[in-house]
Amino acid sequence: MAFHDQLINLRKQRGLSQEQLGDQIGVSRQTVSKWELGDTTPELEKLVQLSQYFGISIDSLVDKAGETKTNGEAAFGAPVGYRPYRWHYEYKSKRTIGGIPLVHVNVGQGFYKAKGILAVGVASTGIFSIGVLSAGLVSIGTLSAGLFSLGALSFGLLASVGGIAVGGIAIGGFALGIFAVGGCAVGFYSIGGCAIASKVAAGGYANAPIAIGDQTTGQLTFDIHQTIGGDAIRSAILQKFPRTWRLIADLYNSLSR
Repeated sequence: MAFHDQLINLRKQRGLSQEQLGDQIGVSRQTVSKWELGDTTPELEKLVQLSQYFGISIDSLVDKAGETKTNGEAAFGAPVGYRPYRWHYEYKSKRTIGGIPLVHVNVGQGFYKAKGILAVGVASTGIFSIGVLSAGLVSIGTLSAGLFSLGALSFGLLASVGGIAVGGIAIGGFALGIFAVGGCAVGFYSIGGCAIASKVAAGGYANAPIAIGDQTTGQLTFDIHQTIGGDAIRSAILQKFPRTWRLIADLYNSLSR
């Protein structure tokens, strides 16, 4: 195993960040990053410190087993000393709040985790979180969960936007929420191509106690292609569901104009 791969494995086995390892050896995080990328190699003094810190010999740390002297090439035809490019960047602010870094960015080729008030990584958790897998008060990611969430698959306690969105207010291809808007929308109040609701639904197909749309099923239905009185829909909603926010009633009423 090449030195830079060996160093990455040893560091992760100890659960250390690049900055923490650098503090142990007396170098900067950027220096450790360059070692792990294969851009540079440590001086002999630092190799000795690394071998002592991890409890292995220098020969084990700098493995030459994969090299061959024939034509100056390593096994499998790769040139001696060849290191495939691996991109990785990590930044962790020294300032913390409650022991959590203010900013933690950990991205690259691999599964890198980030945890901070502002976190950016493949898997990230924080107040503001961005990643493939993301969790936070404000969360953006392929799979995201939070108070406010944006993602292909999104779960938001208050608001959610995504291909599949679940939340208090949900907007997406498929939306499930108290107030849902989407191609297929399901909620207490819903608007969509296919809208199903326990109170009010509006859409191409609408199914609810109060249904507004092209094809409607419900106790009270409104065909948007027919003339509807100015406040008829608003009045019907507030009469049947008096706790409905007036803003929502006004929104449905505007659909008939």
